[in-house]
Amino acid sequence: MNAASPGVGVELANKIARLVEERGWNQEDFARATQLNRHTVRQILHAGPKRQLRNATIGQCAEALGLTVSELRTLPLDRLLPRMHGKPATDDESRRLLEERAQLPELIAWLERNGDRAAELRPDEVQELLDMQGAGGPLAKLGVDTCVDMLERRRHLVCRVKEIAGTEYFDFLEQFVKLIHEKVKPAARRG
Repeated sequence: MNAASPGVGVELANKIARLVEERGWNQEDFARATQLNRHTVRQILHAGPKRQLRNATIGQCAEALGLTVSELRTLPLDRLLPRMHGKPATDDESRRLLEERAQLPELIAWLERNGDRAAELRPDEVQELLDMQGAGGPLAKLGVDTCVDMLERRRHLVCRVKEIAGTEYFDFLEQFVKLIHEKVKPAARRG
């Protein structure tokens, strides 16, 4: 292991600790949300790890915080902090990709009218929106506004679910989601 590795691990742990603080979680909330043991959580939040964090540990932290591993590792703290409150950081590259790859006239017109909403779309939402523009796809059938509304509503719902998952209502949430999932999953997958 090279000499720079421990510093990178401490820097990442400090970033995670700051994001956890911004989320309003204590050590116990974070341990529950990540499903990591309390010793690991204590090291991340208070002292910084004595050795490099495992990829699985980073993955669990990222998921609990509503981020991808790549975002957690590479984005600066000032771009991640707004996401702790359900506000996506502006991603100029994703917006540029959306503008460059938009082919459906309705999507192009929507982008011209709704630049502020387009700027709030996360990279995965941009890709999903681009995938919807195929011939006879959801953008053509349902309309751009309806599809973007669904993406935004889903983003807000997932943020709320993650907040609830860090509370004493976790067991109730889990039962509720399981019940609904059983109702909507395809019959072929039930066996």
